[in-house]
Amino acid sequence: MISRRSMLAGAAAMTGASLAPRVTLSSGAPAEVLEAALSEMQIAPEGYPKTGIWCYGGSVPGAEIRARQGDRLQRRLINALDEPTSLHWHGIRIDNAMDGVPGVTQDAVPPGGEFLYEFDLPDAGTYWYHSHNKSYEQVARGLQGALIVEEPEGPDVDREEVLVLDDFRLDPETGQIADFGNMHDFSHGGRLGNIAVTNGIFNASFSTQQHERLRLRLLNTANARVFELQLQGLDGWIVALDGMPLEVPRPVPDTLRLAPAQRADIIVDVTAEDGGEAHLVRLDRGDAFSHVLFTVEGKASENRRPTPAPLPPNPDMAVTGLDDALRSTLQMEGGAMRGFGSARMDGREVGFREAAQSMKFWAMNGNVGMPEDPLLIADRGQTVRVMLQNDTMFPHAMHLHGHHFREVHADGTLGPMRDTLLMFGDEKREIAFMAHNPGDWVFHCHMLTHAYAGMMTRIKVRS
Repeated sequence: MISRRSMLAGAAAMTGASLAPRVTLSSGAPAEVLEAALSEMQIAPEGYPKTGIWCYGGSVPGAEIRARQGDRLQRRLINALDEPTSLHWHGIRIDNAMDGVPGVTQDAVPPGGEFLYEFDLPDAGTYWYHSHNKSYEQVARGLQGALIVEEPEGPDVDREEVLVLDDFRLDPETGQIADFGNMHDFSHGGRLGNIAVTNGIFNASFSTQQHERLRLRLLNTANARVFELQLQGLDGWIVALDGMPLEVPRPVPDTLRLAPAQRADIIVDVTAEDGGEAHLVRLDRGDAFSHVLFTVEGKASENRRPTPAPLPPNPDMAVTGLDDALRSTLQMEGGAMRGFGSARMDGREVGFREAAQSMKFWAMNGNVGMPEDPLLIADRGQTVRVMLQNDTMFPHAMHLHGHHFREVHADGTLGPMRDTLLMFGDEKREIAFMAHNPGDWVFHCHMLTHAYAGMMTRIKVRS
């Protein structure tokens, strides 16, 4: 049984708001300005005040940017907020100076300031952009949007939908985004919202037809929520993960899991009957909710089409030379119920209790927050293998900037290209990548309160 409920934790009357505006790029004539500014949006139901948001283009998600593979993207960030901000272009193989990480690749853009981001788009795929300054709050307040890089020739589908999956934590009485100083969020599983939305809308709905073929670009931009998704009245294939095409389309599993920052492109056929409904179902604590409704009106054809062809691969993505790779280890410690014995923070050794007094609860390789020395230093073109060990009680979505990696399975086979890997408690997993992109690249947990509370390191690639 699918429930169309509006909020978790007892605030069941919350509803959604309007779709984000779209900005389409044409080669040689980009829309150049992204203004980070205050706005309002009707996230809570009518009768509540509008919710104050921080956003690009007046809504959450912000203005959708759409470009073609091989284009050069230009965006001038103008900061109309009262605090510094920056822009990170998540998943793009980008020039290091454009990566948008304060203290690593640039200074944060001060209030009233601006910064020109300009870079090539070598890879087609589903990406996104978001603030990387105090991101656990700025992203949760709305500083995020989708970046879609189109293939020269798209797949054979009737249409596509970009579905930005997110959640908000709203005060049930005022409808305002609330509670950024909660110690539980920083020390446990992260900041979870009490209303889950798609493109800023609770109970988003679309009309479709039986046997219509859709490309659904799914993006999880939530602060910490892992979306567990199922299809009902839809049947299809995963064709790309984290922007990177699969060599062979895979049937969508019974449960499709998307960690924070992960993306999945799926091609689905509408199998529900004319006059019926199809759903993108969200599982939450044993209950099933209709996260997106597709109302079926008419037939696109009498029969389903065959399995779709693979998307064209992105260039220069092979991971080779595993036997001679540079090897490193990343150990995650801390959090509630385990903590750590001691770790280095602000240039000295501290215990867990002292670190917690500064809202720092996590350590990686004995460091709380960005260490003085990188996790590893690789030469350009060198293969790198990193063994990840999660010695905590909680999941972590580990995101590497500037590169995609493959998981190295126990039998030596390689998993699909990803830029974010979900690690559950006490898991040990290995990744491998080609260090093709010179610069200092952040490697951090994308449960954003975890990153703020200590789970952040970096790698260096020498040119």
